[in-house]
Order: sequence, then C-alpha cells, then structure tokens
Amino acid sequence: MCCSHDDFDKRSLTEKDLHPPSGKPFSLDSVKGMQFFDPHVHMTSRTTDDYQAMADAGVVAIIEPAFWVGQPRTGVASFQDYYSSLIGWERFRASQFGIKHYCTIGLNSREANNEALAEQVMEILPHFIYKEGVVGIGEIGFDDQTAAEEKYYRLQLELAKEAGLPVQIHTPHRDKKHGTTRSMDIALEHGLDPATVIVDHNNEETVKEVLDRGFWVAFTIYPFTKMGNERMVEIVKQYGPERIMVNSAADWGISDPLAVPKTAALMKEQGISEEAIRLVTYQNAITAFSHSGQIYEADFSAIKDIDQSRKFEGNSILRGGQQPRIDKNSLIIR
Repeated sequence: MCCSHDDFDKRSLTEKDLHPPSGKPFSLDSVKGMQFFDPHVHMTSRTTDDYQAMADAGVVAIIEPAFWVGQPRTGVASFQDYYSSLIGWERFRASQFGIKHYCTIGLNSREANNEALAEQVMEILPHFIYKEGVVGIGEIGFDDQTAAEEKYYRLQLELAKEAGLPVQIHTPHRDKKHGTTRSMDIALEHGLDPATVIVDHNNEETVKEVLDRGFWVAFTIYPFTKMGNERMVEIVKQYGPERIMVNSAADWGISDPLAVPKTAALMKEQGISEEAIRLVTYQNAITAFSHSGQIYEADFSAIKDIDQSRKFEGNSILRGGQQPRIDKNSLIIR
C-alpha cells in the first residue's frame, strides 16, 4: 500500500538522503563531461556563483518558470517587470556563464486567488508569451485547489493552445494526488495533447497515473521536501527513463541548483545506464519543450563564446574591474 505525501516528506529527512550510500563525500567526477538541462530553476533568486557552479557541473541549459516570488505582488506593473526580467536581464546573466536560458510565462496558482489582479495579469500575458526564449506557459495549475485557481488555469490552457506552446503544471503540495489527477483531467477537457504537457512536482503517489495517461512526468529534487534523489533513483529503476525528467526548482528557499548533476551522479553510482541518465537529466526536457519551436541544441554550444565585458541595458555582471570568483575551494577571494 502506498504511503501518504507526508510520509514521503518524512522519509526525505533521513540521514541517508543527505549523504550517498557509500558514505563518501559527494563527487561529480563520475559524470564529468556529461551535459545537463535543468527544466525548472528560479535563477532570479540565485547568485552568479550558482550560475558558475552549474556551468562547472555541466549544466548547459535551463528553463526558468514564472513563479510566486515569496510575497504577494500588489500591482500588475510588478508582474510586467518580473516577466520582462525573465526574457531580458536573467537571460543575459545566464549567457555570461555559458548557459542557455529559456523561460515559461504564466500567472502562478497562488496569486490567481487575487482575482482583481489576476484579471489584469491575464491581459498582459499575450504581450510576453510570444517573445524569444519563452518555451511554454507556466508554471500554472493548483495550490489550494480553489475555484479561482481553476478559472485561471483553464484560461491559461486556452492561451497555450492559441500560442501553440507547451504547458508546465505546478501540482499542489497538499492533496497532491487529487490535484494532479484534476490538473490532467482539465488539460484533456481543453483538448491539449499530453505530449505537450509537463506535470511537475510528482512523487511516488502520482508517477504511475501521469505516465499511464501519456503526460511528461517531472520531479523536483528539493532538500527536505518533495523528492530526495535516492528516491528518484528508485523511481527510474522501477519505471525506466521514458517521459521522466528531473529538475532542481532552486529558488529563494533552501534548495540546490546542482540537484540535476548530483542526481545523475547518484544514478550512475547506483548502476543506472548512462543513456537512461542522459534521457532523465537532459534529453527528455529538450524533447518535451521543443514543441515551442525554440529549443535547438546547437545554441548550447554557440553560447559558450563568453564575453563578460558585454552589457545589458548598460549593466554587466561585473563591478569596477571585478573578475568572477571561479575557484570556490580557495580561501582567498581575489
């Protein structure tokens, strides 16, 4: 019998989840040379050090979904500025570390409950979803599973159909199984092809149904909640790598922007084939979001030609002759 979502969360707090089974210090040497794609990471909340660490670990491309930034926004202009940063400054900042940045644009479920503001946000979304680098509508779906959340989820599914873009679904933290099922039911009601819908934040309780119904199954490797990477290894062993992808969802909370390469290293240690690892940590994300018509692997190499003296609207990532700190193992910061 399957355990509850709360049981899954408690299991992720064990000492075993925090260290590899061997007890050795965690190393990415086993996956050195592999490329990774993190299809859900909130880099707006991260530092340039995180970009450097991700690039060093083999992350070549990312998708940054629009999300709740930690406190409620009070006006539509704050959404407008935020969406502009996702297609502008953040895309530039990633490029300065050789990482190709894409994003998904949407009204998140939590803020959909402010209906007066949500109506204004819906009016500006069409101005952003057709921009270069926007590869989907997201992250959208349910939080508390209210009527307002469903209303704006449905409206954004129609927007995705009109734009021909994939959908990135946020499944709720509470009553996840019901919310996941309802999210898929509604997507099908609106005539969306499951091959263009990425259902995120899955766990052991939801994975089989999502796979059986033909949707993409995304897992967030997030410390102390959602899904630990040892549990992720077991899921890939049980279900295989088809239509499964992992992400970090690293944000302003306790999270790890290296979750994807770390999970790849643990999979390799646990005997999962390199091809299966490549699918789960790289190729499947490309395949799922390529329905946007904007993702080309050749771009991942082209962006490696880095010129950190470049500026975006008069600003660079450097300050007064500053050079990025590359060696994070050094006590000396030059």
